Amino acid sequence: MRLASLDAYRGFVMFLMMAEVLRLKRVAQALPESGIWGFLASQQSHVEWVGCSLHDLIQPSFSFLVGVALPFSIASRRARGQSTGVMVGHAVWRAALLILLGVFLRSTGRNLTNWTFEDTLTQIGLGYGVLFALGFRSVRTQWVAWGVIVVGVWAAFALYPLPAAGFDFAKVGVAQTWLETNGLSGFAAHWQKNTNLAAGFESWWLNLFPREKPFLYHGGGYVTLSFVPTLATMILGLLAGNVLRDERAPREKIRWFVTAGVSGLALGALLGWLGVCPVVKRIWTPSWVLFSGGWCCLLLAGFYVAVDVAKRGRWAFPLVVIGANSMAAYLIAHLFVDFIRKALTTHCGAEVFRSLGAAYEPLLLGGATLAVMWLLLFGMYRQKWFLRV
Repeated sequence: MRLASLDAYRGFVMFLMMAEVLRLKRVAQALPESGIWGFLASQQSHVEWVGCSLHDLIQPSFSFLVGVALPFSIASRRARGQSTGVMVGHAVWRAALLILLGVFLRSTGRNLTNWTFEDTLTQIGLGYGVLFALGFRSVRTQWVAWGVIVVGVWAAFALYPLPAAGFDFAKVGVAQTWLETNGLSGFAAHWQKNTNLAAGFESWWLNLFPREKPFLYHGGGYVTLSFVPTLATMILGLLAGNVLRDERAPREKIRWFVTAGVSGLALGALLGWLGVCPVVKRIWTPSWVLFSGGWCCLLLAGFYVAVDVAKRGRWAFPLVVIGANSMAAYLIAHLFVDFIRKALTTHCGAEVFRSLGAAYEPLLLGGATLAVMWLLLFGMYRQKWFLRV
């Protein structure tokens, strides 16, 4: 059974990622008096540290949907007569391919392989083996695994020592002006940028690989160990996928998604507000697992109601085209955007995209680029060419 709502939700997530070509931040900078463009630009950018924008929900949604799809995938493979051994082999292959594909995408345009592991695909690949194993276990075991990860990650960060008084944060790429605006204090400082547990691990781990120069810190604060709490997000998706596949009535499924969604949002925000655990996407804090997971459950509920329950999914067809070929969309957005943009300016003329003024040139060129990407995916959809990993 393949639910159109899952393809629509996945397509919505990939559309948000592909829509980066619209470069709304450049439009907002050219029109500083416009509050609307400023708001739209803020929603197409990651927050600096604590908080959440629409753009910040792309990666957790993508990871969540990997978990949602797993029960359907296992059931489909069993129906085709695949043995457990064959499925395990495919899962190992998939995990390895996702890890290496993420490294490859981070290495394009470089003279040396950029061994870094914060890419979305790599993060999913690092946790996929455990997720797959949990797919064969009971719901109770899945919940226990989720709880152990969330609590364990929180405890590990909380026990990691804080920097000494007078520590020079500039040594880890954190400017004083940044600290004054976005920094954390008190107990929450255990999740401070580039001085937390995962950042300490990162400075050791990444220097085990060949590098042009020694690794010191990530400018954005991202870390490899985020894959552990990301796994908790995928497990939440697995639990939601089990609900979608079971025999309960649609109304009961919707109630489960909404209850889980509201609870996750409230608890995640409360933990952040109390200073127990700040809501930080860049290092995937446990409160971020809860907060973003809440949004994922609510979005899944919305797409499930609008597409599968109400049976009014024609409006979602453009999203389904993208979602049905999400891996192809991901690669096109990462590898071919510059080529498409150059081809459009060469063959259409750069002046065409300045027809509304220089301020809107990034928007018009980005819109044309986005249209070309969608048409490529539509052609693949019509020909039933689906890139699977």
